[in-house]
Amino acid sequence: MKIESNVHSDNMIKFAKENEDVLVLSADLGTSCEVKEFAQVLPEKYLSMGIAEQNMLSWAAGLAREGFRPFLHTFAVFLYRRPLDQLEMSIAYPNLPVSLLGFVPGITTPGGVTHQSIEDVGILRTLPNMTIFDCGDATDVESALDICKEVNGPIYVRMLRGQMPRLFDPKQPTQFNKGRVVSEGTDVALFSSSICTEEAIRATQWLEKKGISVQHVHITTLKPFTDPLVVESIEKVTHGVVTMENHVTTGGLGTAVGEVMLEHQLHKQLVKVGINDEWTHGASKPYLMKKYGLDAESLIHAVEKVLGKKLDFKEEELEEIRLEDYDRV
Repeated sequence: MKIESNVHSDNMIKFAKENEDVLVLSADLGTSCEVKEFAQVLPEKYLSMGIAEQNMLSWAAGLAREGFRPFLHTFAVFLYRRPLDQLEMSIAYPNLPVSLLGFVPGITTPGGVTHQSIEDVGILRTLPNMTIFDCGDATDVESALDICKEVNGPIYVRMLRGQMPRLFDPKQPTQFNKGRVVSEGTDVALFSSSICTEEAIRATQWLEKKGISVQHVHITTLKPFTDPLVVESIEKVTHGVVTMENHVTTGGLGTAVGEVMLEHQLHKQLVKVGINDEWTHGASKPYLMKKYGLDAESLIHAVEKVLGKKLDFKEEELEEIRLEDYDRV
């Protein structure tokens, strides 16, 4: 596994050069959202809107109506919590091609409750015309802009920044509304998204050493949620289903999987791993993932619930598993 840095910065410049209609809008967070270099290289395509997100979304709607493709850059919470009315009425209702790139999603920021978008997917899944894409590694980030173009409507992207793992082969870009099979198995179906997939891979490697076969699928498109792979994976396994997400367990990936199971009458147990019904606080990402149960150990205990038995878990065994030698899929 390779660690990449500032993946979006270079990709946004390349994408804008290839697409004349692309504009970048920033809410006074150009450096924090990796478009500082973009502003220097392509100043004619960069609009700094200041700390005025409601105004920025309204501007984006007007620009989209005039034939431009606005790509909005700010922290995730400032794209849906504060300007929700503008998002709904000015962008989603007229179904305009506005791409909302929301950085530091969930608990990827130490900024505390005001900066942590732990309920964004649950809110935005209810908006007609809205598409939701959740990045989990560098390959997802590199694929996101092409997916925005493919959607040709309002799309909310949970974007990563800074250093991030390269879990998946860059020669195989992430596809819209199609999960990525990380491992094949017949005991338990596991669906993970965002930063949780890295932890899920660690847990799966430990489970396989214990003889547990895991059908692991990395999910990026959270709306629409119609990928046949979800049903196929659930039907394939004997015991049950586990979901793992950087989000509260209400309204996000776990809820989406539960809805699919209900619709297709898939009568198996579902255990959701995520943030419980509580607000999170600020700290480092590793600390928060452990505190709020988004780590590999929490996933192993969820699998134990599905199997109905203990697996003789020892934390030191999990600590021995490193992803440096993980083969990308």
